[in-house]
Parts: sequence; structure tokens; C-alpha cells
Amino acid sequence: MRVRYLEIVTNDVEAVCASYAALHGATFCDGDPALGGARTASMQGGDMVGVRAPLHETEEPVVRPYFLVDDVDTAVQAAVAKGGEIAHPAMALPGHGTFAIFTRGGIHHGLWQDPSA
Repeated sequence: MRVRYLEIVTNDVEAVCASYAALHGATFCDGDPALGGARTASMQGGDMVGVRAPLHETEEPVVRPYFLVDDVDTAVQAAVAKGGEIAHPAMALPGHGTFAIFTRGGIHHGLWQDPSA
């Protein structure tokens, strides 16, 4: 298993980015509109962490790993077959890949397919 994208939704984006910069030397961009305005930084191996504010007033702070999969649609079907509930269907993000989110055990689980797959 490989976490391709680690999404952190917080009400204090600046403080979280500053903490990761101080602890890990991370350098964050100003914000990526395709990722909900997330400030992103590269992780080892080319993976990313993204820190963003909630997109609407009912979105709760969350840390959501997006696991790299070969095929998002196949992975979604497997998650549903094992009792997962789709929270966000597969959606392409130009220049980034395709993602989906399912819930299981009260936890958000992300799936990520690279654009080259």
C-alpha cells in the first residue's frame, strides 16, 4: 500500500503548514485550485500532502489518506463489495489523476489513480 496523497482539512491551514515546514522542512505551494485550494508539498517518492480549509460549512476537519490504486473503478467496486459506502464517486482532477472516497468503520478512505494509469 502506498499513500499517494495525504489530505488534511483544517480550520487553521497556516498553522498546520508552518508545523510541517518546521518539523519536516516541507515547502508548500500557495494553493492548488484542482485540489480544493490545498497548499501542497512533495513527500518522498513524489507523493503529496495537501492542507486545505473546509470547502463548505458542514465539512469537518479530517486527515484522509488516498491510497494509490491501478484502477479507481475496480477499487471502488471492491470497497463496496466489502461493505464500504461511497462518499464521493470517482472524479478526474486535471493534471493529477482520478480519485474516489469511501467510508468504512466511520473513517474516510481515499483512492487515487495516477493520470498515466
